[in-house]
Amino acid sequence: MSADSSAPLRSNRTTSATERTRRVRRSAALTVSVAAVALLVSACGSGGTSGGGGNTNFVTGTDGVATVAQGKRTPAPDLSGKTIAGKTLDVADYKGKVVVLNVWGSWCNPCRAEAKYFAKVSKAYADKGVQFVGINTRDTSTGAALAFEKDWGITYPSLYDPTGKLLLRFKKGTLNPQAIPSTLILDRDGKIAARSLSALSEERLLKMLKPVVAEK
Repeated sequence: MSADSSAPLRSNRTTSATERTRRVRRSAALTVSVAAVALLVSACGSGGTSGGGGNTNFVTGTDGVATVAQGKRTPAPDLSGKTIAGKTLDVADYKGKVVVLNVWGSWCNPCRAEAKYFAKVSKAYADKGVQFVGINTRDTSTGAALAFEKDWGITYPSLYDPTGKLLLRFKKGTLNPQAIPSTLILDRDGKIAARSLSALSEERLLKMLKPVVAEK
């Protein structure tokens, strides 16, 4: 074959390879974009829906609060570690009290919106057998988290969970935290009684809390 006749073939191969490269790059860019959107949605959501298939035993009300009847609740997982203040904390030590778990981050606008209500209710219920505990997540340092607590007058402890390892301990199909902020109410046996996947007003927080406090 002459040089003249082979030149077009080389050109066609080069064009085909270039087009394949472009397609691969477009596909990779799309994948990154989808992942980024998913991360943003989960990073600081204003709400969510209950997950899991089969008989999950929980019912989600029209206000977005999911509840489980006594006798059908599942225990909370091991939630222990260092707080943002550097102290050791184990949520299991509060067994016998109703525990309000609030997942938050200092970077999260909905978390800031609800913080004053959590500070107020935690103080009002401190002598009623209720313990509030935060789970601070995705803050790269404790400095911003400590400043957040000071700004909003939060005095209860918060576990430091920057990578979300504690959150992954909740089993799928249960009342697991799926958004930031999320709030869980644990009954006196350390079982999950209620969950919200959105920022709470004082009224909605009390609506979650009071029925569990009233249980015998």
